[in-house]
Amino acid sequence: MPTLFDPITLGAIEAPNRIIMAPLTRARATRNAVPTPIMADYYAQRASAGLIISEATGISRIGLGWPYAPGLWNDDQVQGWKPVTSAVHGAGGRIVAQLWHMGRLVHPSVGEGQPVSSSAITAPDHAHTYEGNQPYVKPRPLDLSEIPAVVADYARAARNAIAAGFDGVQIHAANGYLIDQFLRDGVNRRSDAYGGSIENRIRLLGEVTRAVAQAIGADRTGVRISPNGEVQGVDDSDPEPLFAAVGAQLAEIGIAFLEAREPPADGSFGRSTRAPIAPVIRQAFGGPFILNSDYDAGRAQATLDSGLADAISFGRSFIANPDLPARLRAGVPLAKPDAATFYSQGSQGYVDYPAAA
Repeated sequence: MPTLFDPITLGAIEAPNRIIMAPLTRARATRNAVPTPIMADYYAQRASAGLIISEATGISRIGLGWPYAPGLWNDDQVQGWKPVTSAVHGAGGRIVAQLWHMGRLVHPSVGEGQPVSSSAITAPDHAHTYEGNQPYVKPRPLDLSEIPAVVADYARAARNAIAAGFDGVQIHAANGYLIDQFLRDGVNRRSDAYGGSIENRIRLLGEVTRAVAQAIGADRTGVRISPNGEVQGVDDSDPEPLFAAVGAQLAEIGIAFLEAREPPADGSFGRSTRAPIAPVIRQAFGGPFILNSDYDAGRAQATLDSGLADAISFGRSFIANPDLPARLRAGVPLAKPDAATFYSQGSQGYVDYPAAA
């Protein structure tokens, strides 16, 4: 069986190891969602990952509701990303852009107008905004006539990602954001072609993925899902057949890789509420399969040994350990990240974590 340190082919990307950097929102862009120079330093420091999946990156103004998060819908943003991808490649790394539409989790003070979703159901808790935490706003359901434009926004962002120097993209279909709001029946109450049956609820993901694959190639297109457990108010009553259908659809499209965030029952960021669904998804998908959430080196290698996954993505471990692959190989204790600086705008807690001696 492969080790974490063996190479893997992910579509058009030849990754030198199976330690993937998971997407991590860090809020270091401008208010106009333009990447800043410090982001090039941050990502280049972590270029020893087999593959870097960028922080979630907005495909449109209406779809981006996180303060100081980056975008990929205009040329200023493309130009801002170019030094980042160049720095990663210069350090020997590979990087894909995660494409993000937050749906009902966009607050109008950050996004543009009333948020949209599959259905008119307000998200729980509070939105993070420039003016502090504010209650979420009730979304309006996307009209059938509007959906082609959303699909086109994903395709445009994918083309922009390639123009910015990314090696590919990952479509964010997880964690309670727009596509997940269509996938799972806890939020999707539609009665049209995008609601009700599993076939209908996976339709938007299929349309977006096909459009992105057509724009930049299926071999440069990945997808992220979160099949198990409630995330930001989104869950499903019967996830196994749903995500088996998702896996089969994505296999048919021929994407480069599929990543599933499936935390353990005692996870530190979210908890699974059912037995693992990953085995069902892996069987249905058949292509390169990446698992994420709360992995340490031992559990990660055991998962590869079991055949359940081909690679493991690490999130918060990469924040405080820019040289994570080397640390895992050497068995060096991992540094702990400072949660207070996760979303701050400065260098502290961002580019000042040292490599192991």
